[in-house]
Amino acid sequence: MQLKKAIPNLITCMNICLGTLAILTIVCNESESKYLIASIMIFVAGFGDYLDGKVARLLNAESELGKQLDSSSDIMVFGLAPVIVGFSLYMNQLNYIGYVVFLVYVLAGTYRLARYNITKFEGAYIGLPITLAGLIVSLLNIIHWYFIYYKEHKSIYVYVTHLIILIVSYLMISKIQVKKIK
Repeated sequence: MQLKKAIPNLITCMNICLGTLAILTIVCNESESKYLIASIMIFVAGFGDYLDGKVARLLNAESELGKQLDSSSDIMVFGLAPVIVGFSLYMNQLNYIGYVVFLVYVLAGTYRLARYNITKFEGAYIGLPITLAGLIVSLLNIIHWYFIYYKEHKSIYVYVTHLIILIVSYLMISKIQVKKIK
């Protein structure tokens, strides 16, 4: 009986491991493909984030611990890991602007999760979910990696990407409603 209740939390812990491994891949790996590998790990964690909630509801195993664990996982996997990958790949090219965009994204994601945790869910999220934001940034990272790897990168891409990350950050803390995917 207790094992059944632990399954969703184990999936969430797998997501934490994927986010940690994505960060470690960037920090410790010298391969040119490290950005792609780390971004794919974040995408796999995105599927896991969808799955842990679904499994918790299916097994009637929702808990306050699971909710807190999920939020902690989300800030690491979708709030930190994507911008660490991005910073290592291209955000550092703009020096202080890159630092500011990095911090704005992390703070917006943290704020969004805190607001979510104290708000009653009524069928739609208020603000862009951090999971979706992290996947958008990870997709931008993959696009940058592709252009750099195939020598087609232009400096304008860095500016446009910073602007997109700022827009995504704003959308996380905005009041727009985003329907939940079932």
